[in-house]
Amino acid sequence: MGGSAPLDRSVIEQIVRGIVGSQVSDVLRSPSSGTCPCKAAKSSSEAPKPEAPKLVVSISARHVHLSDADVETLFGKGYKLTPMKELYQKGFFAAKETVMVVGPERRRMLPTVRILGPTRKQSQVELAFTDTISLGITAPVRQSGKLAGTPGCVLVGPAGVVELREGVIRAERHAHMNPEETKFYGVKDGDRMNLRIDSPCPMLFEGVLVREDPAVRLEVHLDTDEGNASDIDHASKIELFK
Repeated sequence: MGGSAPLDRSVIEQIVRGIVGSQVSDVLRSPSSGTCPCKAAKSSSEAPKPEAPKLVVSISARHVHLSDADVETLFGKGYKLTPMKELYQKGFFAAKETVMVVGPERRRMLPTVRILGPTRKQSQVELAFTDTISLGITAPVRQSGKLAGTPGCVLVGPAGVVELREGVIRAERHAHMNPEETKFYGVKDGDRMNLRIDSPCPMLFEGVLVREDPAVRLEVHLDTDEGNASDIDHASKIELFK
């Protein structure tokens, strides 16, 4: 049986070099070989964006704020409000106590309106537009505490009656923020913002008043009419922006 002639050693070396060289070239061309580590580790000069603060939107149902003197008139001398439920803002609560709010015609009333604590220097009543219709009263949209020139009403408690000469308002929509949160949104106390609610009844609320206070955390307050109109209970997305 015949056989092929043995290959010269130099020829074998050339063949091996060719195979090895081909394999190395394939590896260098392959996408899986990666990139230069120094390029991959190159850092961006841009600073990371701060994390967005937690956005809470609360529906502020009709309620009453009372002074210490009016608490005593309505519930008895030395009486103190009884906290029933803590609110989102630290130190604030819904009291167990309620009062009757009577309109100017003395024939229309809201029988059980919740009191919120703690007490204030001046009593005030915050209502939604539909509440004012029920009472037969024309209440302006005001920032809480801005009561000059507002209408009054009568408050009835278990121990007495208080007639408010002024103090009934429709609280304007607002956002409580601390300084870090106003900095994040690029706003300051007294500025106005927008609140977009994506829901089965999508709605954009403009003119949301910014109220800055170091002791608070981000919370937007709408009244019951606004919350119901936007179907906020079924919202898929809520956005606060300038």
